[in-house]
Amino acid sequence: MPRDLDPRNLDACIEGCAASHQLLLETVDALSPEQFAADSLLPGWSVLQVVAHLALNAQSHVHLLSCAGRGEVGEQYVGGASGRAAEIEAASSWSIEQAGKELRRAVYSLEGAWAGATYDTWNGTGITASGAVLSMHELPFMRWREVVVHLTDMNIGLGYEQWPDFYVRQELERQRMAWAASHGIGLTLIPQAALALNDKHRLAWLLQRAEVDGLPLGPGL
Repeated sequence: MPRDLDPRNLDACIEGCAASHQLLLETVDALSPEQFAADSLLPGWSVLQVVAHLALNAQSHVHLLSCAGRGEVGEQYVGGASGRAAEIEAASSWSIEQAGKELRRAVYSLEGAWAGATYDTWNGTGITASGAVLSMHELPFMRWREVVVHLTDMNIGLGYEQWPDFYVRQELERQRMAWAASHGIGLTLIPQAALALNDKHRLAWLLQRAEVDGLPLGPGL
């Protein structure tokens, strides 16, 4: 069920994501050809494919906001999950120069779309690649998650310890609620071994970006 619009939280997520966007662009600009070609922490994905995904994801958010601005319910990727996969596969052949340009263009197009969104646009809805219905005011947080987590997935030294504190607090609450909703009575609390961790390590476990002795992998995104 879509959440209600909280203007202050929306502004905070936009500000946080914009800062992470700048870190992303600076990081990608500094990558060597060898780093682009290297394997990421995502099975089967190179660093270039992660960068391509982040560019395409930003473009998909621009598309959703554009549809909502016209009073339409847009589909994030044409063809849903298979369409998303096809776009990423096509983008995997980008050159390093094209990947950097496409990412920068997509990031600033998205930030421009945020700046131009009206109250009605933010309260519109769209359909994600998984088929879920999402309010447009959820997009900045969702985008922030993509940037923060995939910067770690690029395997270039930006670990979960560097995730922004406000993002971590927001995400932990969402993951706590998701955990409770997906577990039966008596199992709605996150395991004690995970609760004993600091917030960033616990979140990394929940998102399958860190392991915890004695526990299976977390539920992931």
